[in-house]
Amino acid sequence: MAMMEQGSANVGLTGILIVNLGTPDSPSVGDVRRYLRQFLLDARVIDIPALPRQLLVNGIIAPFRAPKSAKAYKELWDAQTGSPLKHYGLQVERLLQASLGDGFVVRLAMRYQNPSIPAVMAELQRLPLSQLVVVPLFPQYASATTGSVVEAVGDVLKGWQTIPDVRFVNRFFDEPAFIDAFAQVARPYLQAHAYERVLFSYHGVPERHIRKGDTQAHCKLGTCCNAFTAKNQWCYRAQCFATTRLLAKALDLPEGMYQTTFQSRLGRDPWIQPYTDDTIKQLRKEGVNHVAVMSPAFVADCLETILEIGDEYKELFEELGGQHWQLIPSLNDSAPWVDALAGIVRKYSQGRQAPVVV
Repeated sequence: MAMMEQGSANVGLTGILIVNLGTPDSPSVGDVRRYLRQFLLDARVIDIPALPRQLLVNGIIAPFRAPKSAKAYKELWDAQTGSPLKHYGLQVERLLQASLGDGFVVRLAMRYQNPSIPAVMAELQRLPLSQLVVVPLFPQYASATTGSVVEAVGDVLKGWQTIPDVRFVNRFFDEPAFIDAFAQVARPYLQAHAYERVLFSYHGVPERHIRKGDTQAHCKLGTCCNAFTAKNQWCYRAQCFATTRLLAKALDLPEGMYQTTFQSRLGRDPWIQPYTDDTIKQLRKEGVNHVAVMSPAFVADCLETILEIGDEYKELFEELGGQHWQLIPSLNDSAPWVDALAGIVRKYSQGRQAPVVV
């Protein structure tokens, strides 16, 4: 019998599943409504009992919100490439595949709508995988984003007879290459204008999500997020504040010049604070006229960055007398981001034991 040495080539492929939130198949009201229903019926997104959730989403939110959201998606939609989120996702899939080379198979999936996790994983299942690395494209862990992707992938894996070595990249907000990539994108904008304040605006989550995930009874939703420790390491808010500190250091921003805020709240329940729109009002009361904004919760520009930050918040700022509002683009398909992602993938895929062939 001949034995193949461990670590030798051609023992199997490493599948790389990169997953973002999702996008409607088109900006039509019907497709947007379908997307909203799948998204908001996720128990990790709206975490109330199933029947009230069904009534709320199907009876109120989806029917009334779909036409408004469809109008917003039409503003972003490109006839050739579709939504920015999907366009940049496919670009990163292609570029990351080229960067990783042979031995890796990179596929993009969306948590909601298409390309769906089940469909893409069915394609990967047909390959001779020895390892699967799942990368939810959310720098900070939250139950409603990364947690939902992990659950959805797990649901598919339950039906596989043979399950390869599976690794999840559950967060990467503190990866040096990720911080450096965002700093490289932001630096030219910050050097081009004399900004008085830099806002780091993150997607919000309900306060109850933070409390439910606080297994250490540590969270006070206040100054406890000013330090990142073992007790709050899975707190989304604490991770966001930590991201801000890392980026501020990389960009040489002095204390007092930058702030962490949260956007995109929905419903009447309190969401994590401070809110971005309230902060804008406070900045204008202080006489701040020149503001740059970046959102390190998103690796690709989308509805929440282009329209909410770039248009709606800019309009609010200017209505209150502000003079210069600058949205700094996200990582999108930039070379520093592809390099950072390749490094993260390689780190997580290292150390696997190759099978012994006799």
